[in-house]
Amino acid sequence: MRNQHSTRSIFDISRSGRRSTRFPEHPANPEMSSVEEAIPAEFLAEEMAPLPELAESDIVRHYVNLSTLNMSVDTHFYPLGSCTMKFNPKRHERLAGTPGLIDMHPYQTAETSQGMLKILFELQEMLAEIAGLPAVSLHPAAGAQGEFTALLTAAAYFRDKGENRTRVIFPSSAHGTNPASAALAGFECVQLKKSATGLVDIEELQAHLDDQTAVFMITNPNTIGMFEPEIGRISQMLHDVGGLVYIDGANMNAILGKTRPGDFGGDMMHYNVHKTFTGPHGAGGPGAGPIAVRDFLADYLPAPIVTKQRDESGNEVYGLSRPAKSIGQVRSFFGNVGILLRGYFYLKTLGAVGLREVSEQAVLNANYLLSQVKDFLPVPGGDVCMHEFVASASPVLKDRGISAMDIAKRLLDYGVHAPTVYFPLDVPEAMMMEPTETESKSTLDRYAALLRTIATEEDPEMVHSAPHTTPVCRPDEVKAARQPILKATLPATGVDEPTEEPLVTRSV
Repeated sequence: MRNQHSTRSIFDISRSGRRSTRFPEHPANPEMSSVEEAIPAEFLAEEMAPLPELAESDIVRHYVNLSTLNMSVDTHFYPLGSCTMKFNPKRHERLAGTPGLIDMHPYQTAETSQGMLKILFELQEMLAEIAGLPAVSLHPAAGAQGEFTALLTAAAYFRDKGENRTRVIFPSSAHGTNPASAALAGFECVQLKKSATGLVDIEELQAHLDDQTAVFMITNPNTIGMFEPEIGRISQMLHDVGGLVYIDGANMNAILGKTRPGDFGGDMMHYNVHKTFTGPHGAGGPGAGPIAVRDFLADYLPAPIVTKQRDESGNEVYGLSRPAKSIGQVRSFFGNVGILLRGYFYLKTLGAVGLREVSEQAVLNANYLLSQVKDFLPVPGGDVCMHEFVASASPVLKDRGISAMDIAKRLLDYGVHAPTVYFPLDVPEAMMMEPTETESKSTLDRYAALLRTIATEEDPEMVHSAPHTTPVCRPDEVKAARQPILKATLPATGVDEPTEEPLVTRSV
């Protein structure tokens, strides 16, 4: 049963005089129980702020019912490609909520923050080990900010060397944040053409390399779920012209404990702690995007860095330091500590062996799902993938007029989040699927069966007009993003309850 009344705007359900709290009379002077008598007139506003007036039950029903309209990993299968929407173990939520951690204030001194600083220092060490890159900054608050921060670090490094390198190169399958970060950091963006194999075209890359090349940004495994077999050669080509290699860490879930960016030639990388190591996923956050770099870039990292020393008695002492040529701060304090804590506990729970098993299971799950759908959703990248793969709905569109978007929307009627569609851009009718290691075989079997059912649905119009079970069918997403309506109309005092229509669910 859907409660339509309580999911309206909180201003729409506001009624004059309704309250959640009533203050007691002043124990010593009952005449001072009103606001006007208790607070001097010069501190009072001329009129009441236009806030909604609600009882506690109104507020609880509003937000609880709103929450049921969302899809999340806790409520639905969420095979969003290149995003690693894995289940977030609640053990790490509990540990991150330990009173000694959540009660800390960022303005506390290092002397009174030794426990927190020890955790952050150990997290730096673990991320350095996993990356194969020795210097880590926990500052960036998301993967894209990690990219931006690493490129600022590279720019500072080249300036310090007296080199004017202006170009950042990336393959056509790169995440959109790669060129966006490069442009924000002041670089010229050069995109390689799509190759027939989906991998980097070595000859084309070579043609763009010269003394103006600053960085080559590459995701490995790439966004169609393939590991670049020539990554070592690619890295050497960059180093031969004095450039740097940036590894986009969005797909680290495929290689944890198996290989390391630093070992196959990467000079810089970022982590998505909230994805690879799990965290509560919201719409765009919260996140954490620490970066790891080679030793010769360490002096340029954002400040502060957490350090460990020993005092005269041999005791470990943790503190904060500023790298000698730091680019400064990219975020307040030490980074998004709430998410960093969840990543730390996740790593401590799994350990080295468990972390390797994460990637093995993630790759196994992706390959199993690929094997279940490739006969009707062909996979241009081949029959074997890493942690994700990109299928194409082109045959279904050609034969039945059902597009990748139609399939994605119809999945919502079955309580499954849509995969990533139309990315990467060089695969027609792309459907990028990443099941992650946290899903069972039965979940993958059901998902594959649903895809087959939708692709062969008897009445294609049911797919074209999907979803049929959501409050909104197919909004104009571009218009909604660019022209959002962020205001509410306040109801007049004492108005009657607005009329409302009974919920009619469209046929499924």
